[in-house]
Amino acid sequence: MRIALIGYGKMGQAIEQLAIGCGHTISHRVSVDNPQDLVLITTENTDVAIEFSGPEAALAHVVHCLRHRVPVVSGTTGWLDHKSQADEFCLAHEGAFLYSANFSIGVNIFLKLNQVLATLMNSQPHYQVRLEETHHTEKKDSPSGTALAIAADILRLSDQFTSLAAQDEYEKIPLGTIPIRSYRIPDVPGTHVVTYQSDIDVIEIRHDARSRRGFAQGALLAAEWLPGKTGVFAMTDLLSL
Repeated sequence: MRIALIGYGKMGQAIEQLAIGCGHTISHRVSVDNPQDLVLITTENTDVAIEFSGPEAALAHVVHCLRHRVPVVSGTTGWLDHKSQADEFCLAHEGAFLYSANFSIGVNIFLKLNQVLATLMNSQPHYQVRLEETHHTEKKDSPSGTALAIAADILRLSDQFTSLAAQDEYEKIPLGTIPIRSYRIPDVPGTHVVTYQSDIDVIEIRHDARSRRGFAQGALLAAEWLPGKTGVFAMTDLLSL
C-alpha cells in the first residue's frame, strides 16, 4: 500500500520502519516542518493515511483525508472534544475513519478487561477505584487519552462513580469521583494501572508497554484493515472485542 504519514515524530518514524519492512511505500511525510504538503495527499497517490500529530491540527488533517476519499487512521490524543465532527464528516462523505487513543493490541485487551472488571465491581460499593498512568516526558496531554478512555468505561458501567479528576493526592478525592494520577518519566512508553481498594484487599489490573513498537504495529494493522470499508471504526472493530 501507499501510506501517507501525517505527523513524523517518533511514532511516525516507527510506523514508517515497520511499513517499509512489510513492503509498503510512504507516499508523503507531513510534519510541522512542511504542513503545506497535506494538500498533496489524494487518492491518486495514497491508499491510506496514518495520523499522529497534535490536537490542534488533528481535525483538519482527518477532514482533508476524508474529503479526498483517503481512508484515515488517527492516534492523536487531546482532541476528543472535536472527534464527533470528524465522525459526522466521515459518515456524510461515506468515508473510512478509524480512531484509537492507543493502538497497542495488548492495551485494547486491557481495556476490555477493564470493562469486565468495572461491571463486576458495580455491585461492590465498598471499593474505591483509582487510575495511574505513566508516560515519557515528551507526551503533551495529561491524563493520557488511554487513561481517559479507561475512566469513561468505568463511568459508563458503574453506578457508584459519576465524575473523574486529575489529582496529586488520592485522599483529596470526593466520594463518587475517579482519581487519575499522571506521571511523566523519561523513556517510558506507557503504563496504565486500575486499582480497586477496600479495607480488606486490593484488586489491580496493569498494562506496561515495553516499547513503541506495539503501538506502531497496531496502527499499521489498522491501516491495512481500513481501505475498502465505509464508516467510523475503532480498534474493537478490528480485533472483534
